[in-house]
Amino acid sequence: MSRGTLRSSSSTAAIERLSDVGGLRSKKARSLWSDALRQFRRHHLAMAGAATLVLLSLSAIFGPMLWHGSTWIDFQYATLPVSASHPMGTDDMGRDVMARVLWGGRVSLSVGIVAMLVSVALGTLIGALAGYFGGAVDSALMRVVDMFISLPDLPLLLLTIYLFRDPLAQRLGTTLGPFILIVSLIGITSWMSVARLVRASFLSLKQKEFIEAAHCIGANQTTVIFKHILPNAMSPVIVAATLAVGSSIITESTLSFLGLGFPPDVPTWGRLLNDSINFMEIAPHMVIFPALMIFLAVLSINYVGDGLRDALDPRKSL
Repeated sequence: MSRGTLRSSSSTAAIERLSDVGGLRSKKARSLWSDALRQFRRHHLAMAGAATLVLLSLSAIFGPMLWHGSTWIDFQYATLPVSASHPMGTDDMGRDVMARVLWGGRVSLSVGIVAMLVSVALGTLIGALAGYFGGAVDSALMRVVDMFISLPDLPLLLLTIYLFRDPLAQRLGTTLGPFILIVSLIGITSWMSVARLVRASFLSLKQKEFIEAAHCIGANQTTVIFKHILPNAMSPVIVAATLAVGSSIITESTLSFLGLGFPPDVPTWGRLLNDSINFMEIAPHMVIFPALMIFLAVLSINYVGDGLRDALDPRKSL
């Protein structure tokens, strides 16, 4: 073996010893999402909120299959208190409150998620167009945002649902018609904050060097917007999306509580509260459990949003 070969092998061995100090190999390069996941796991309230939200979702999905009685009417069992056979009591018609709460979770959580998707999709599209093109396009779209912000949300929702709920229910069904109307209205009246966040991110990112490089290699505008800029602007959108779910659940519960949400035969958490108004003194369990579900769902979603906001903040990952 030549002297040069011995020197090369000894240098390689020295490098390996240096890279394995204390028996630890050099770590792999960390990514933004791995750092965010690690930061999120350290946020105890966010982890507790995520666990609670998963439990509520699984209960809403599989609970009605395992616990029946949401439509069984028997007046001799009306307003029974909490017991082993009825863990959440019964309502004024003898129906099991726990079964109706589980069914209501399906509707309320579905409304929150679908309305959030509508809001985020609309807000992301408008914010991306305004931030990327700027100029007259930005000015026109931002005036549309200002106009929607100035609209009174609750009176507009109440009036629109009052006018169009029954016609849609006749055409699409008593459940699908109000569902489409409610999630569309909630999404249309809550996309403005997402649009502003996306616009601000686009205004900052489109001046970066990697965007100029994408233009230099011939990337078209659609590719630049959706492949290069938008993935880097998703951090605030994800946080806004989680908080929008809780806001949508509250809005749907408010509409159902006022009697302008889903029809009486479709249990939602807000509808269950509306049905229990006249029985608060003799059957408080009819109020406590639906209200508790709304409270836990919205609180857990807000904690998850706080955890994501801290995890996706680059200043906290240093």
